[in-house]
This record gives sequence, C-alpha cells and structure tokens, in this order.
Amino acid sequence: MDKSKILEVVKTRIIEKIQKFENLIESTRASNNDTKSSMGDKYETGREMLQQEINNLQRQLNETLGQQTVLQKINVEPCTKVQNGALVQTDKGLFYIAVAAGELILDNQKVITISPESPLAKSMTALSKGQSFSLNNVPQIIKEIW
Repeated sequence: MDKSKILEVVKTRIIEKIQKFENLIESTRASNNDTKSSMGDKYETGREMLQQEINNLQRQLNETLGQQTVLQKINVEPCTKVQNGALVQTDKGLFYIAVAAGELILDNQKVITISPESPLAKSMTALSKGQSFSLNNVPQIIKEIW
C-alpha cells in the first residue's frame, strides 16, 4: 500500500475543507453586512446569530488548518511500530494514523484515517506487527504496518 498516495488524498481533502470554510465565512460575513440597518432590535438579534455562525465557522477553519500543519510533518517512510504516519492493517480494518479525515477508498480498499489522539490509535501506539490490543472489549491483531 502506497502511504504517499494516501497522504496526498488526505492533504487534498483538507485543502478542500479549508476552502469550503473560507467561502462560508466570506458569504456569512457578506450577509451580516446586508442586515445592517436601522430597523430595530429584531435585526440586531439576527446579526448576533450570524456573528455566532461566523465564530463557529472560524473555529472549524482553525481546527482544519491545524490538521494541515500536522499533515505537513508526516513522514511517509515505512514504520515498524504504530506511530503517527503509520498505515496499520488489523484484522478489523486498514487505518492511517495522521488526522481524522474519514474514510477513503484507494485501489478498491477502504482506508480509515484517524487522529493519533483517537482511542483506537492510542490503543495500538508503539505496538508491532503480530501484537494484539483491545478497544471496547474488541480484540484486534496487527497484521501489517507500513
């Protein structure tokens, strides 16, 4: 399995997410400016709700920018132990430890991207091929690490 290909797909997905948040923030700000009027308190409430939405989108954008920073530090060299940047095949699935970007289908194979802070990644961190671990009383065996 080619980790560099997975990393590029994840990076592209994060860039698209950043652009989406930037566009949403821009359009929400534009609609916030459109509601500026002297029509009274009803519009002030609407403007406050729009500002809260902008703040929420900005927080999500900042989290996604943080994910982008993490991805820039990922090494695609082969791994012998489970760590950040490792691609891990267990008897339950194929996991790429980098950022939580969801499920990918590459070469007709499902890869689940997870954060190193996720319970699953923490359960198998520093383990090697052939070792087992358990998460939520579900035992798993590490079949391969790339």
